Amino acid sequence: MVINLKFKNNEKILVSACLFGVNCKYNGKNNENEKIIKLLKNCNVILVCPEQLGGLATPRIPAEISHNKVITKDGTDVTYEYTKGAMETLNIAKKFSATKAILKSKSPSCGKNKIYDGTFSSTLTNESGITAKLLMQNDIEVISSDEI
Repeated sequence: MVINLKFKNNEKILVSACLFGVNCKYNGKNNENEKIIKLLKNCNVILVCPEQLGGLATPRIPAEISHNKVITKDGTDVTYEYTKGAMETLNIAKKFSATKAILKSKSPSCGKNKIYDGTFSSTLTNESGITAKLLMQNDIEVISSDEI
């Protein structure tokens, strides 16, 4: 579903840093999205990468959520780092009084309502990532990059 959004001038919006061209994606690249960048030109954008905030390096081994744990493709449990990154992201949102977040779709951190199922087979499940869930639980509106 694509939604048409309007933001108030100077509104404070959390945004997945990869969507603004920051090379923080698991493979060392980004997901730069010109549409999102233009949409937010009059807003106060706060870039976050929950994985990096949780202490993970870039590049890093891909991870997916399986049985409520975040597991890398090589079997390492990185749930702690993803949870820490989500908490740090929430702290940043509160510090800057952000009420909305635009997050990268399908990510085990940032995905909203659709993430990969933990089998590393590109199969989606109807779940949200660790950070997206935490922000929503704290009354921050989460918008998936796929919704724009």
